[in-house]
Amino acid sequence: MSELFDCSDPDQRSRGIMKAAAAVKNGGLVVLPTDTVYGVGADAFDSAAVAALLSAKGRGRDMPVPVLVGSWHTIDGLAMSVSTAMRDLVRAFWPGALSLVVRQAPSVQWDLGDARGTVMLRMPLHPVAIELLREVGPMAVSSANVSGQPPAVDAANAREQLGDLVDVYLDAGPSAQQAASTILDLTGGQPRILRSGPVSAERIAEVLGVDDGSLTG
Repeated sequence: MSELFDCSDPDQRSRGIMKAAAAVKNGGLVVLPTDTVYGVGADAFDSAAVAALLSAKGRGRDMPVPVLVGSWHTIDGLAMSVSTAMRDLVRAFWPGALSLVVRQAPSVQWDLGDARGTVMLRMPLHPVAIELLREVGPMAVSSANVSGQPPAVDAANAREQLGDLVDVYLDAGPSAQQAASTILDLTGGQPRILRSGPVSAERIAEVLGVDDGSLTG
């Protein structure tokens, strides 16, 4: 039976994060708030837990699970290399609604799906998410919905869709952005936006010193 904790109450928030951290460390699934939409997450390094996450969503391995981190510095151990452009983007937009697709470090042992040596990384702008991530480390996190349904923007909607497949729900009210993050691919010759979102092409282009048309062409 899943548990739901109201993170607007300090005591429930503290207990909820403790219970969520324990669930993640034991291979379970948790629903957590982020600044974009609610996410369903698991230990990124637990392949069975990631497989359970994909199964709960009814999602195939052809759509690998992104990874959320609780600190800028975590990327140094997860990415094959951290370019100047990537570091500039992290400084400008993290924590926030920009996801970066990069080549993963060969030493990283995880199975997020058919990612072909890449990983999508983001640091969310939400205190509850950050607190949990700093407790458990990088988490594989996808939007908290059944595949094909709209992403959940509050805990109640996530629970309606995922039910007891999730061990712990952390309820922090409606998501601020209520839109999925912008996805920027840094694995090719030049950065390319794969999904438009709250962080605009114009803002990204300004940081990178390029024409915004080059990001979407």
